[in-house]
Amino acid sequence: MKNNTKAYAWVVVALLWVVAFLNYFDRILITSMRDPIVAEFGLTDAQFGLLTSVFLWSYGFVSPLGGYLADKYSRKKVIVLSVAIWSLVTLWTGYTTSFSEMLATRLLMGISEACYIPAALALITDYHSGKTRPLATGLHMCGLYPGLALGGLGGFIAEYWGWRAGFHVFGAFGVLYALVLVYFLKDANVKIENKEEGETIVTEGGSYSIREVLSSLFKLPSFYIILIFFAVLGMANWLVNGWLPTFLKDQFQLDLGTAGISATGYIQIGSFIGVILGGIIADRWVQKNPKGRLNVMIIGFCIGAPFLFVMASTHMFFLAILAMVIFGLARGFNDANLMPMLRQVVDQRYIATAYGFLNFLSTIVGGLMVYVGGALKDANVSLSITYQVIAVILLIVSLTLSRVKIKHIN
Repeated sequence: MKNNTKAYAWVVVALLWVVAFLNYFDRILITSMRDPIVAEFGLTDAQFGLLTSVFLWSYGFVSPLGGYLADKYSRKKVIVLSVAIWSLVTLWTGYTTSFSEMLATRLLMGISEACYIPAALALITDYHSGKTRPLATGLHMCGLYPGLALGGLGGFIAEYWGWRAGFHVFGAFGVLYALVLVYFLKDANVKIENKEEGETIVTEGGSYSIREVLSSLFKLPSFYIILIFFAVLGMANWLVNGWLPTFLKDQFQLDLGTAGISATGYIQIGSFIGVILGGIIADRWVQKNPKGRLNVMIIGFCIGAPFLFVMASTHMFFLAILAMVIFGLARGFNDANLMPMLRQVVDQRYIATAYGFLNFLSTIVGGLMVYVGGALKDANVSLSITYQVIAVILLIVSLTLSRVKIKHIN
């Protein structure tokens, strides 16, 4: 099968859907296993939060480099190495014997996982044109949601088989799947017409330097706006990912397993709907208005951010469920459209690097907020207050996206 056929373009999405699932499942599994891990290692809430923060900080710092390697060399090789290494680290996590060793595994997991998303989204958007980009990107991002949702099963796994079992099983599966990717995944050899510069760009590698990449990206005011937006979104997302099981357990007196699956499941249901619906709406809207994808993202969080505030404020569990679904819907709108929209703003030769910088800032501040959330909880500051504050900030920065300058429809 030729790797430039329309059929293979969807095979790529299917292959990477599984990787997207593992990418988020492996990283989030630990958050729903708080009680047994804290008990075994004698941790404070701040120390437990640090396990996620260390992952995010290492993930963030390496993301731009991972994106640069995917732009300059082979997207396939970056993806395969990333999957293989983080799966081995996941396997190792199940054998850790101390808090410091667990910190080391989270550090290495962050480094290895950082290279995947920029390379994967770049590869998918290499294969898919403007007409199918939002849907293809959205379908790939759908893999993240089951990963997040089933990561909440960690509480049940810990209760019935011990917290180490999940790391053993899914780490081994990831190593085997990396071998599948070696055989079936192929780099695209797609030529992109740069209408503004009047040149043709081949996506497999390039002779440009890091200085050229940085100069191209950071001369754009719109790129700074997107960076700030994605940073705040990262703060909100990782406060949700890192502390929502604990918040629901305390707020609604749930058991560990129910709190874990509720914290991940309802938001991911909304996200799954949002990523498909957001891709379809944006695909149609962008044919009439170049800012169609951007507008879908703005509308999503103008609705979703207030419902995050509602979730943090209510003592009625059914209302919290509704709020989580709607916030998830907004996240889906964003996930389907961020990469296609970014390709309308930055030089397409540097698209993986650009996304890497978004991941860099988002995860650094996201990791900081996970730690701060734990520290504030130790100081008897309710998680509901933390969620309320971040919801207000997210609404404000979402509105600033209207100032992003779109260059073209692609």
